[in-house]
Amino acid sequence: MLDPRKLHLLRELAGRGTIAAVAEAAMFTPSAVSQQLSALEREAGVPLLERTGRTVTLTPAGRLLVEHANAVLGELDRAAAALAAARGGPSGPVRIGAFPTAARVLLPPALAELTAAHPGLEPMVSEIDPADVSAALRAGGLDVALVHEYDFVPPVTDAAVETEPLFSEAMYLTDRPSVEAARDDAWITSKPGTLCHTMAIRACQAAGFEPRVRHHVDDFDTVLAFAAAGLGVALVPRLAATAPPPGVTLTRLPLSRHTLAAFRRGYGDHPAIRAAVAAFRTALPALTL
Repeated sequence: MLDPRKLHLLRELAGRGTIAAVAEAAMFTPSAVSQQLSALEREAGVPLLERTGRTVTLTPAGRLLVEHANAVLGELDRAAAALAAARGGPSGPVRIGAFPTAARVLLPPALAELTAAHPGLEPMVSEIDPADVSAALRAGGLDVALVHEYDFVPPVTDAAVETEPLFSEAMYLTDRPSVEAARDDAWITSKPGTLCHTMAIRACQAAGFEPRVRHHVDDFDTVLAFAAAGLGVALVPRLAATAPPPGVTLTRLPLSRHTLAAFRRGYGDHPAIRAAVAAFRTALPALTL
Protein backbone atom coordinates (compact mmCIF):
# COMPACT_ATOMS: atom_id res chain seq x y z
CA MET A 1 0.00 0.00 0.00
CA LEU A 2 1.26 3.49 -0.84
CA ASP A 3 2.26 5.59 2.16
CA PRO A 4 0.58 9.04 2.20
CA ARG A 5 3.63 10.56 3.88
CA LYS A 6 5.80 9.45 1.00
CA LEU A 7 3.18 10.67 -1.47
CA HIS A 8 3.43 14.06 0.20
CA LEU A 9 7.20 14.12 -0.40
CA LEU A 10 6.71 13.16 -4.05
CA ARG A 11 4.19 15.96 -4.48
CA GLU A 12 6.60 18.39 -2.86
CA LEU A 13 9.33 17.30 -5.25
CA ALA A 14 7.00 18.00 -8.17
CA GLY A 15 6.30 21.46 -6.78
CA ARG A 16 9.75 22.46 -5.50
CA GLY A 17 11.98 20.79 -8.05
CA THR A 18 14.89 19.58 -5.91
CA ILE A 19 15.50 17.08 -3.11
CA ALA A 20 17.22 19.81 -1.11
CA ALA A 21 14.18 22.11 -1.29
CA VAL A 22 11.86 19.26 -0.24
CA ALA A 23 14.16 18.40 2.66
CA GLU A 24 14.21 22.00 3.87
CA ALA A 25 10.41 22.29 3.70
CA ALA A 26 9.85 18.93 5.41
CA MET A 27 12.65 19.48 7.97
CA PHE A 28 14.33 16.25 6.88
CA THR A 29 17.84 15.62 5.64
CA PRO A 30 18.20 15.26 1.86
CA SER A 31 19.32 11.66 2.33
CA ALA A 32 16.17 10.91 4.35
CA VAL A 33 14.00 12.35 1.58
CA SER A 34 15.85 10.31 -1.03
CA GLN A 35 15.38 7.16 1.04
CA GLN A 36 11.66 7.80 1.43
CA LEU A 37 11.22 8.40 -2.29
CA SER A 38 13.19 5.26 -3.11
CA ALA A 39 10.91 3.32 -0.77
CA LEU A 40 7.89 4.82 -2.54
CA GLU A 41 9.28 3.60 -5.87
CA ARG A 42 9.52 0.08 -4.44
CA GLU A 43 5.94 0.31 -3.19
CA ALA A 44 4.75 1.58 -6.59
CA GLY A 45 6.67 -1.08 -8.50
CA VAL A 46 7.69 1.35 -11.27
CA PRO A 47 10.39 4.03 -11.59
CA LEU A 48 9.06 7.38 -10.38
CA LEU A 49 12.26 9.41 -10.63
CA GLU A 50 14.97 9.88 -13.22
CA ARG A 51 18.36 10.61 -11.68
CA THR A 52 21.09 12.27 -13.75
CA GLY A 53 24.00 13.22 -11.52
CA ARG A 54 22.48 15.50 -8.88
CA THR A 55 19.41 16.26 -10.98
CA VAL A 56 16.16 14.45 -10.22
CA THR A 57 13.05 14.65 -12.41
CA LEU A 58 9.77 12.80 -12.35
CA THR A 59 9.07 10.03 -14.85
CA PRO A 60 5.67 9.89 -16.58
CA ALA A 61 4.61 7.39 -13.91
CA GLY A 62 5.82 9.79 -11.24
CA ARG A 63 3.80 12.66 -12.69
CA LEU A 64 0.75 10.39 -12.87
CA LEU A 65 1.18 9.40 -9.25
CA VAL A 66 1.41 13.08 -8.23
CA GLU A 67 -2.02 13.64 -9.77
CA HIS A 68 -3.41 10.78 -7.66
CA ALA A 69 -1.48 12.04 -4.64
CA ASN A 70 -3.30 15.36 -4.87
CA ALA A 71 -6.61 13.49 -4.74
CA VAL A 72 -5.53 11.17 -1.91
CA LEU A 73 -4.06 13.92 0.25
CA GLY A 74 -7.08 16.11 -0.47
CA GLU A 75 -9.37 13.36 0.81
CA LEU A 76 -7.29 13.05 3.96
CA ASP A 77 -7.59 16.79 4.53
CA ARG A 78 -11.31 16.51 3.91
CA ALA A 79 -11.52 13.80 6.57
CA ALA A 80 -9.52 15.93 9.01
CA ALA A 81 -11.87 18.87 8.35
CA ALA A 82 -14.93 16.68 8.97
CA LEU A 83 -13.51 15.39 12.25
CA ALA A 84 -12.69 18.94 13.36
CA ALA A 85 -16.27 19.97 12.59
CA ALA A 86 -17.59 17.02 14.61
CA ARG A 87 -15.57 18.16 17.63
CA GLY A 88 -17.41 21.48 17.74
CA GLY A 89 -16.65 25.12 16.99
CA PRO A 90 -13.32 26.45 15.68
CA SER A 91 -10.51 26.71 18.19
CA GLY A 92 -6.75 26.68 18.37
CA PRO A 93 -4.20 28.29 16.05
CA VAL A 94 -5.14 29.28 12.51
CA ARG A 95 -2.16 30.33 10.39
CA ILE A 96 -3.04 33.03 7.88
CA GLY A 97 -0.85 34.23 5.04
CA ALA A 98 -1.42 37.54 3.30
CA PHE A 99 0.25 39.86 0.83
CA PRO A 100 1.14 43.27 2.32
CA THR A 101 -1.82 45.32 1.03
CA ALA A 102 -4.34 42.78 2.31
CA ALA A 103 -2.48 42.48 5.60
CA ARG A 104 -2.69 46.25 6.09
CA VAL A 105 -6.23 46.93 4.85
CA LEU A 106 -8.33 43.79 5.12
CA LEU A 107 -6.88 41.78 7.98
CA PRO A 108 -7.24 44.24 10.90
CA PRO A 109 -11.07 44.41 10.70
CA ALA A 110 -11.31 40.76 9.65
CA LEU A 111 -9.24 39.53 12.59
CA ALA A 112 -11.19 41.71 15.00
CA GLU A 113 -14.38 40.09 13.70
CA LEU A 114 -12.85 36.62 13.82
CA THR A 115 -11.61 36.80 17.42
CA ALA A 116 -14.87 38.38 18.61
CA ALA A 117 -16.97 35.65 17.00
CA HIS A 118 -14.62 32.79 17.95
CA PRO A 119 -12.62 33.57 21.11
CA GLY A 120 -11.08 30.09 21.02
CA LEU A 121 -9.28 30.77 17.77
CA GLU A 122 -5.70 32.06 17.75
CA PRO A 123 -5.00 33.81 14.40
CA MET A 124 -1.33 33.89 13.45
CA VAL A 125 -0.44 36.09 10.45
CA SER A 126 2.56 35.93 8.13
CA GLU A 127 3.17 38.22 5.15
CA ILE A 128 3.89 36.18 2.04
CA ASP A 129 4.04 36.75 -1.70
CA PRO A 130 1.22 34.91 -3.50
CA ALA A 131 3.80 33.08 -5.62
CA ASP A 132 4.98 31.30 -2.45
CA VAL A 133 1.55 30.44 -1.04
CA SER A 134 0.97 27.05 -2.70
CA ALA A 135 4.21 25.67 -1.31
CA ALA A 136 3.44 27.01 2.18
CA LEU A 137 -0.06 25.51 2.15
CA ARG A 138 1.13 22.14 0.86
CA ALA A 139 3.82 21.97 3.51
CA GLY A 140 1.37 22.87 6.28
CA GLY A 141 3.06 26.14 7.14
CA LEU A 142 -0.22 27.99 6.47
CA ASP A 143 -3.86 26.99 6.88
CA VAL A 144 -5.41 29.72 4.73
CA ALA A 145 -3.99 32.61 2.73
CA LEU A 146 -5.07 35.71 0.88
CA VAL A 147 -3.65 35.66 -2.63
CA HIS A 148 -4.09 37.92 -5.62
CA GLU A 149 -4.27 37.36 -9.34
CA TYR A 150 -3.82 39.98 -12.06
CA ASP A 151 -5.15 40.30 -15.55
CA PHE A 152 -2.38 39.22 -17.97
CA VAL A 153 -0.91 36.86 -15.34
CA PRO A 154 -1.99 33.20 -14.99
CA PRO A 155 -2.93 31.92 -11.52
CA VAL A 156 -0.01 30.77 -9.38
CA THR A 157 -1.85 28.25 -7.19
CA ASP A 158 -1.42 24.61 -8.13
CA ALA A 159 -3.63 21.51 -8.18
CA ALA A 160 -3.14 20.94 -4.44
CA VAL A 161 -4.82 24.26 -3.62
CA GLU A 162 -8.41 25.50 -3.83
CA THR A 163 -9.45 29.16 -3.93
CA GLU A 164 -12.58 31.21 -3.25
CA PRO A 165 -12.95 34.65 -4.88
CA LEU A 166 -13.34 37.53 -2.43
CA PHE A 167 -13.20 40.81 -4.37
CA SER A 168 -11.72 42.61 -7.36
CA GLU A 169 -10.22 46.08 -7.54
CA ALA A 170 -9.20 48.37 -10.37
CA MET A 171 -5.61 49.12 -11.33
CA TYR A 172 -4.33 52.68 -11.72
CA LEU A 173 -1.42 54.28 -13.60
CA THR A 174 0.45 57.18 -12.04
CA ASP A 175 0.75 60.50 -13.90
CA ARG A 176 -0.06 59.31 -17.42
CA PRO A 177 -3.42 58.95 -19.23
CA SER A 178 -2.63 55.45 -20.54
CA VAL A 179 0.02 52.74 -20.51
CA GLU A 180 0.83 53.61 -24.13
CA ALA A 181 1.60 57.19 -23.08
CA ALA A 182 4.24 55.93 -20.64
CA ARG A 183 6.28 54.24 -23.36
CA ASP A 184 9.29 56.54 -22.90
CA ASP A 185 9.12 56.86 -19.10
CA ALA A 186 11.19 55.20 -16.43
CA TRP A 187 9.12 52.57 -14.61
CA ILE A 188 8.82 51.55 -10.98
CA THR A 189 7.88 47.87 -10.56
CA SER A 190 8.05 45.22 -7.88
CA LYS A 191 10.99 42.85 -7.77
CA PRO A 192 11.30 40.29 -10.58
CA GLY A 193 9.60 37.02 -9.74
CA THR A 194 6.56 38.67 -8.13
CA LEU A 195 3.11 38.74 -9.69
CA CYS A 196 3.08 42.55 -9.52
CA HIS A 197 6.26 42.74 -11.61
CA THR A 198 4.94 40.26 -14.18
CA MET A 199 1.67 42.16 -14.46
CA ALA A 200 3.43 45.49 -15.13
CA ILE A 201 5.74 43.98 -17.75
CA ARG A 202 2.89 42.26 -19.56
CA ALA A 203 0.65 45.32 -19.45
CA CYS A 204 3.40 47.26 -21.21
CA GLN A 205 3.98 44.46 -23.70
CA ALA A 206 0.26 44.45 -24.50
CA ALA A 207 0.63 48.17 -25.24
CA GLY A 208 3.44 47.38 -27.69
CA PHE A 209 6.66 48.13 -25.78
CA GLU A 210 9.12 46.82 -23.21
CA PRO A 211 9.20 49.07 -20.14
CA ARG A 212 12.45 50.70 -19.06
CA VAL A 213 12.41 49.59 -15.42
CA ARG A 214 14.61 51.79 -13.25
CA HIS A 215 13.40 50.95 -9.73
CA HIS A 216 12.27 47.69 -8.11
CA VAL A 217 10.09 48.50 -5.09
CA ASP A 218 7.56 46.15 -3.46
CA ASP A 219 5.88 48.53 -0.99
CA PHE A 220 3.17 50.54 -2.77
CA ASP A 221 3.45 53.50 -0.38
CA THR A 222 7.10 53.78 -1.40
CA VAL A 223 6.14 53.35 -5.05
CA LEU A 224 3.75 56.30 -4.78
CA ALA A 225 6.39 58.38 -2.96
CA PHE A 226 8.81 57.69 -5.83
CA ALA A 227 6.12 58.68 -8.34
CA ALA A 228 5.45 61.89 -6.42
CA ALA A 229 9.16 62.70 -6.65
CA GLY A 230 9.08 62.27 -10.43
CA LEU A 231 11.23 59.13 -10.37
CA GLY A 232 9.02 57.08 -12.66
CA VAL A 233 5.54 55.79 -13.41
CA ALA A 234 3.90 52.73 -11.88
CA LEU A 235 0.79 50.59 -11.79
CA VAL A 236 -0.92 50.40 -8.39
CA PRO A 237 -4.11 48.67 -7.19
CA ARG A 238 -7.01 50.58 -5.72
CA LEU A 239 -6.40 49.51 -2.12
CA ALA A 240 -2.88 50.92 -2.32
CA ALA A 241 -4.02 54.20 -3.84
CA THR A 242 -6.84 55.41 -1.61
CA ALA A 243 -4.78 58.42 -0.44
CA PRO A 244 -2.08 59.19 -3.02
CA PRO A 245 0.54 61.78 -2.05
CA PRO A 246 0.18 65.35 -3.35
CA GLY A 247 1.21 65.76 -6.95
CA VAL A 248 0.36 62.20 -8.04
CA THR A 249 -2.53 61.78 -10.47
CA LEU A 250 -4.09 58.37 -10.99
CA THR A 251 -5.72 57.08 -14.18
CA ARG A 252 -8.02 54.09 -13.86
CA LEU A 253 -7.14 51.35 -16.34
CA PRO A 254 -9.23 48.49 -17.76
CA LEU A 255 -7.16 46.09 -15.63
CA SER A 256 -8.00 44.45 -12.32
CA ARG A 257 -6.43 42.68 -9.38
CA HIS A 258 -8.48 39.85 -7.89
CA THR A 259 -8.13 38.72 -4.27
CA LEU A 260 -8.97 35.15 -3.28
CA ALA A 261 -8.83 32.96 -0.19
CA ALA A 262 -6.63 29.90 -0.73
CA PHE A 263 -6.38 26.66 1.25
CA ARG A 264 -5.33 23.05 0.69
CA ARG A 265 -7.69 21.03 -1.49
CA GLY A 266 -10.19 19.25 0.74
CA TYR A 267 -9.47 21.47 3.75
CA GLY A 268 -11.95 24.22 2.99
CA ASP A 269 -14.67 22.84 5.28
CA HIS A 270 -12.44 22.88 8.35
CA PRO A 271 -14.23 25.06 10.95
CA ALA A 272 -11.24 27.38 11.39
CA ILE A 273 -10.95 27.92 7.62
CA ARG A 274 -14.69 28.56 7.27
CA ALA A 275 -14.55 31.05 10.15
CA ALA A 276 -11.55 32.88 8.67
CA VAL A 277 -13.08 33.15 5.19
CA ALA A 278 -16.38 34.35 6.71
CA ALA A 279 -14.48 37.05 8.61
CA PHE A 280 -12.73 38.14 5.40
CA ARG A 281 -16.12 38.54 3.73
CA THR A 282 -17.57 40.43 6.71
CA ALA A 283 -14.75 42.97 6.46
CA LEU A 284 -15.24 43.61 2.72
CA PRO A 285 -18.03 46.25 2.88
CA ALA A 286 -15.67 48.61 4.72
CA LEU A 287 -13.15 48.56 1.86
CA THR A 288 -13.06 51.30 -0.76
CA LEU A 289 -12.73 49.40 -4.04
